[in-house]
Amino acid sequence: MTPTRPLTHDLFKAFSETFSIEVTEILIYNLVEGIFYAKLICTDGTREVEIDARTSDAIALAVRFNCPIYTYEFILKSAGIVLDDETLPGSESTAVTPVEEVSSTPVSEGEYQSKSTEELKNLLQTALDEEQYELASKIRDEINNRKQS
Repeated sequence: MTPTRPLTHDLFKAFSETFSIEVTEILIYNLVEGIFYAKLICTDGTREVEIDARTSDAIALAVRFNCPIYTYEFILKSAGIVLDDETLPGSESTAVTPVEEVSSTPVSEGEYQSKSTEELKNLLQTALDEEQYELASKIRDEINNRKQS
């Protein structure tokens, strides 16, 4: 589905590219009372700037800029997320890319074909609850394709 007008995140990317600003990485740096806090790490080629952002916006921009998302082990533990030992030796941050590794929602479109429509509806709700709107749109498209068949 292609919107007739640019979505906010697409507008931000176009604006950034027009002025030669690149989002190089996302850092999810804190978790307080169930709320994640994130920063965009941006550069114009001469200086690097950190910009505070809602985590959902930061992740949406990471997808558009194809940049890594990092967080700290204590945040993963606090959130109850368990990863295999992917931490770099001597590093206190963990790369969490692709974005969907954090989610319990499957990301492979081929996986959707083996799911029932009811399972897809549950996955859609989970993706929406986790503010993974691009993933939600893929699941929604699969549900709509089944309705048309």
